[in-house]
Amino acid sequence: MSVEIDYTADGYHPTDNPLKTGIAGRCPRCQTGHLFKGYLTLAPRCEICGLDYGFADPADGPAFFAMSIVAVPALAFAVWFQMRFETPLWLHLITTVPLTLGASLALLRPLKGWLVCSQFFFKAEEGRLVRAREKAER
Repeated sequence: MSVEIDYTADGYHPTDNPLKTGIAGRCPRCQTGHLFKGYLTLAPRCEICGLDYGFADPADGPAFFAMSIVAVPALAFAVWFQMRFETPLWLHLITTVPLTLGASLALLRPLKGWLVCSQFFFKAEEGRLVRAREKAER
C-alpha cells in the first residue's frame, strides 16, 4: 500500500514544469531551495522546505543523455576538422577530446536536475512485482 503525501502542505507549490525547475537546480517542492550541494552531488534535503531527496535516483540517465546529445556534434566536428585540415591524431587529442568532455560535463548537472524533478513530479517509485494473491485482494 502506498502512502499519499500532500506536498502542498505548509504553503509550498510544487513545480508544474520539472524541466525548468531541474535545469535551474531548484527544489521540486518549493522551487526555492537548492537541489545540489556540489556539482553533481544531491543535497540530502531542501534547506527551505525540508523535502527529503531520498526518493531521487537518476542512476545513469544523465550520463547516457549527455553522451548521446554530445556524441553526434563531436563526431561531426572531428570529421570536419580532419577533412578540412588533415590534422594529425595528437591535434584531435587537444581539440576534439576536451570539447567532448567539456560539453558532456556541462550537460550533466542540468540533466540530473531535470530527471530528479521529473521523478518528484510524476511520483516515480521503484517497481515491484504484484503477486497473484495481491491481485485477488484488490
